[in-house]
Amino acid sequence: MQRRFDLGADRVTPGVICCDNCVRGFCRAGAEVIIDGPQSGLSRSSGHCYANTAPATLMVGVDSGYGSTRQRGLAQDMTMDGRQEAYKQSGVDTSEADSGLGNIIRRVQGTWPASGLGKVVLPIGYFANVIEMDGVGLALCTDGVGSKTIVATMMGKYDTIGIDCVAMNVNDMICVGARPLSLVDYIAIDRADAAMLDAIGAGLCEGAAQAQISISGGETAQLKDIVTGFDLVGMAVGRVDLDKVISGKSVREGDVVVGVRSNGIHSNGLSLARRALFGNKQYGVEHKFADLDGTIGEELLKPTHIYVREAMEILGSVKEIKALIDITSDGLLNLVRVDAPVGFAIDNLIEPHPIFPLIQRHADVADHEMYEIFNMGIGFCYVVAPDAVDATIGILKKHGRQAQPIGRAVADSEKKVRIPQRGLVGRHKTFWKDERAARECL
Repeated sequence: MQRRFDLGADRVTPGVICCDNCVRGFCRAGAEVIIDGPQSGLSRSSGHCYANTAPATLMVGVDSGYGSTRQRGLAQDMTMDGRQEAYKQSGVDTSEADSGLGNIIRRVQGTWPASGLGKVVLPIGYFANVIEMDGVGLALCTDGVGSKTIVATMMGKYDTIGIDCVAMNVNDMICVGARPLSLVDYIAIDRADAAMLDAIGAGLCEGAAQAQISISGGETAQLKDIVTGFDLVGMAVGRVDLDKVISGKSVREGDVVVGVRSNGIHSNGLSLARRALFGNKQYGVEHKFADLDGTIGEELLKPTHIYVREAMEILGSVKEIKALIDITSDGLLNLVRVDAPVGFAIDNLIEPHPIFPLIQRHADVADHEMYEIFNMGIGFCYVVAPDAVDATIGILKKHGRQAQPIGRAVADSEKKVRIPQRGLVGRHKTFWKDERAARECL
């Protein structure tokens, strides 16, 4: 379903909401909106789709973040095509997934009650959602570990992958201000292996201990006709007061982005990493590069950091915490999920781990693709008022985290992320090279 505006006949006035399904202040469009014409454009401001004037044709559709919008100009189209091609060569068709998700979104939003018990608080597309339960917010999210399971199988090591499963869920949940409480898991396997399942369970329990949650149940399915190896997914629940739900709507120009160092690749981009390093059998999991502390397999299998304990302390003791951002797939472009008309200038990057330039060299991909796919050394971000920076970093360091201010929020209705050190400008899911524009924020 799509709607086309011809500016010669059906002129769209700048500042007018042009999305068919803009509801409760958020774009929840299942429809794809295409605007054509020499003076056309679309930007996202305060969670809405607005028409404005821009020199390029833009197409907006539903992205794989399950409900937010994708914005693409002519320059971005080329980088998006490159990114999709890089993923597609790794067996991941992001374009087809985007198309299918639009239909899912349109259908599932029809299940939402308008009010009362179970009312949905946030739009689809943020890190987690919250529903009303007798005056309290019940936070919900689900995620898996992707093809990191293949690395675990290649290594014959299964006792840390459960930590990743917990991390991928609870790190998203804290972004809405919720305290994670419990997780249930789903393990799909091609054949039963008691030792492997026990090791996965050990990792899940270690992750639960780190996140201070329980594992309250789960499901194991033997699907030898469907699954090769295994798949691991979790679904977490948590609690948050309804008046303390965080969506980033209070972020303002001048707020500071505090970046927290990751533990390496975490659980995103493994398809591309495997193709780069293991493709054509050029290296095995036991190969050691001088750049790395251990083998390739050990590096790729490092567990995702769990950021819950320090986040709960920060939320409980530091005022003016505007947003929490889990840096997973899409990298620093996750910053623009905040529900505020701001962009971000990231001008003090944390040094990427050696694994990232290693992947880049062997995959032969450009900087913009690396920053779209990987966390590049930054696993989590806090957006805070300037006078909250020291307290935030103090708590992070007390918990053993390496953290520093990496940038700031800037007034920008187009919600771009600029990385001047790399000459990159990004919007929504796409970075592109533009040295001059990248330095406009300095």
